[in-house]
Amino acid sequence: MAKVAIMGFGTVGSGVYDIIEQNSEKLCRNTYGEEISLKYILDIRDFSDHPRKEIFTKDFDVILNDPEVTVVAEAMGGLHPAYEFTKSLLLAGKSVVTSNKELVATYGTELLETASANNVNYMFEASVGGGIPVIRPLHQDLTANKITRIAGILNGTTNYILYQMFTKNQSFDDALVDAQEKGYAEKNPAADIEGHDACRKIAILASLASGKAVDYRDIETEGIVNITLDDVKYAEKINSVIKLIGYADFLENGKIYSVVSPMIISSSSPLSGVDDVFNAIMVTGNCVGNLMFYGAGAGKLPTASAVVADVVDCVRHRERPKKIGWDKAEGNIMASKDDVEFAYFIRTEDSEDAVKAAFGDVNFISSNDNERVFITQKLSGTQMDKALSELSSIKTSIRVLD
Repeated sequence: MAKVAIMGFGTVGSGVYDIIEQNSEKLCRNTYGEEISLKYILDIRDFSDHPRKEIFTKDFDVILNDPEVTVVAEAMGGLHPAYEFTKSLLLAGKSVVTSNKELVATYGTELLETASANNVNYMFEASVGGGIPVIRPLHQDLTANKITRIAGILNGTTNYILYQMFTKNQSFDDALVDAQEKGYAEKNPAADIEGHDACRKIAILASLASGKAVDYRDIETEGIVNITLDDVKYAEKINSVIKLIGYADFLENGKIYSVVSPMIISSSSPLSGVDDVFNAIMVTGNCVGNLMFYGAGAGKLPTASAVVADVVDCVRHRERPKKIGWDKAEGNIMASKDDVEFAYFIRTEDSEDAVKAAFGDVNFISSNDNERVFITQKLSGTQMDKALSELSSIKTSIRVLD
């Protein structure tokens, strides 16, 4: 029998509890006959009215020092004390699974090394995409491929806001309030709408795909706060939508170019039809081509489902831990903005002549008394900066995903 503990009894932690309690027979079959038994739940709050109140504890050391506990699900969120608790558990020879993308993106390299050194597992399927299986497929099913690109809608809150702008003609501010009222956005939504959540997730995916640690702090990050209804209108005019994309391009020279920003997506792309709070991750391999992983990117049971899948994997591989993760990068592995090229969607008050002088040949979407709207040719970062500097008024500048 495998004894398991949960740290944190919020949305995800309570979902993990529900799945383990309700699906015990299925889990036992999937561990090849070994029953999973929940021994402790760590939380600072009082749960004296819970039907299994006897398994709750406020003392982390109870879990740490119990030799029967072999797997711990960390569902606390945040960096501290999640980091300290996780490292202590790994050092004590206990496997840890997590949905905590902030922890994995910040301390993942160190925690993976600690797990390996102590012959245990550190797994994090739920840290990207909630219930969407993507970590395990990248590590296992696509191992024969060289991953050349990842482009994903990695944040359900921003996807919902943009969806409301496109379908309900809501302003950004109104769509944000709507998302908050429905519980999709936090009272302080900065991590979502400024792109930080998506940045941590693409850093994890890029690290796993490349085998080298990508520091999220090295990824240029732009949110959706400046997207307007006018942008939406013009995107629709060219049969496109706007999505917040976490992007990683794995270049032939071994470098990685990664960015998080709004992008214009043609309706011909499968990503364009990913609406509401759903997530999708497009992975390109040199053998399989494009694959898309789609589903609920957050939520109690979808995320908990991924956590419990990792618990089962840890029980299966208790004697021989799985090698999953990445290594420290030697030197700078991040490409510069001049190593890649994008076309751009631009809105400006400058004249057509000024636009042509700055950008050369462009595709005008609209040209009226108020503004010029156009798509540029593909440009490197320096070329784009130079062209923009030659114009006097830039209302919007959005990358186009090809």
